[in-house]
Amino acid sequence: MKTESAFIPSGGITSPEGYLAGATSAGIKYTNRPDLGILLSEAPCMAAAVFCTNKVKAAPVILSAQRLQDGKARAVVINSGCANACTGEQGTKDAVEMAELTARHVGVAMDDVLVASTGVIGTLLPMERIREGIPKVKLTADGGHELARAIMTTDTVPKETAVRAGDFIIGGMAKGSGMIHPYLATMLCFLTTDAGVDADYLGAALKEAMDISFNMVSIDGDESTNDMVLIMANGRAGGKPVVPGSRQAEVFQQALNKACVHLAKAIARDGEGATKFIEVNVSGAASVADARLAARTIVSSSLVKAAVHGSDPNWGRVIAAAGRSGAELEADKLYLEIGGICLVKDGAPVPYDNDKVVKHLNGDEVRIDLKLNVGSAAATAWGCDLSEEYVTINSEYTT
Repeated sequence: MKTESAFIPSGGITSPEGYLAGATSAGIKYTNRPDLGILLSEAPCMAAAVFCTNKVKAAPVILSAQRLQDGKARAVVINSGCANACTGEQGTKDAVEMAELTARHVGVAMDDVLVASTGVIGTLLPMERIREGIPKVKLTADGGHELARAIMTTDTVPKETAVRAGDFIIGGMAKGSGMIHPYLATMLCFLTTDAGVDADYLGAALKEAMDISFNMVSIDGDESTNDMVLIMANGRAGGKPVVPGSRQAEVFQQALNKACVHLAKAIARDGEGATKFIEVNVSGAASVADARLAARTIVSSSLVKAAVHGSDPNWGRVIAAAGRSGAELEADKLYLEIGGICLVKDGAPVPYDNDKVVKHLNGDEVRIDLKLNVGSAAATAWGCDLSEEYVTINSEYTT
């Protein structure tokens, strides 16, 4: 029988055994709030990560990718308020110095320290503040909650989770509110586990989880320069190592999927200026790839997002988005529901209660279900509405 996983109430990045975290207010950009922190494993870790696909990559992304080539890491130092992207040679030196300062502070080898930054692009890090801040970071077993706050930029709430499955735990935290689109965006996510995991399997498991979580979220269609999803596994829980093809691998994957989907949905709910959470379910697709393509295209459509914001049941925008997605479909087979109310059957409109649809669209959560009826594959994507507040936030971001 497959072991069921369950969320741990108030859990977070340090819920698994052997992880410490902490943060401090360094004044990088914000005042009176934490903006610099460290995550540390007390034991050596296997590690894997996925980074942004943007051809313009920030210095911390390049440095961390290089250091993860051996599949190992012990710590990561993270700052908000400054992306350290498009900062040239000085940006690279600053990322390296952040790692050096952290390594000395926590007592690990410098090559075992990764770096992550988020914030404004094209601004040099205020290194004098970081030099003063890193030694002030106190690492504790419950410091993950403070660290989750420190990595926020325009986020309105910290995003944390922990999942228990059998004898191990997976913890996680993420940040992301704007510049969010499939294949990463302005988002950082850090995952920890006390399971012992085979190095090659760890990367494969992370990719599988991302394909159904972070790669299925779109807030505004933009992708950034700094994105990173990292997982660390220190084996502190004991038990058999998680290896490909084993029963433990199935349990681990299910728990990892659960944690990542939870964090992905939290990002969608907290989109910049968002007033409504959108879930798009596409079923009856010819392939999983097609289902994902159609769902992502619909949830990322500015016209669909605007219609949802205005509670306008303009279902033609959903159909049009699916039609341009590249997914295989036949127009006369489409079936569409909004809030469980059928609007389109066999590709044609059907009578429906407009007031009931508007009532659903007026709620905090909007559900769109599209059946392509050309196969049996399905996928779900998440996003939010497009509001006037989104424009305000992003027209004043650096001022």
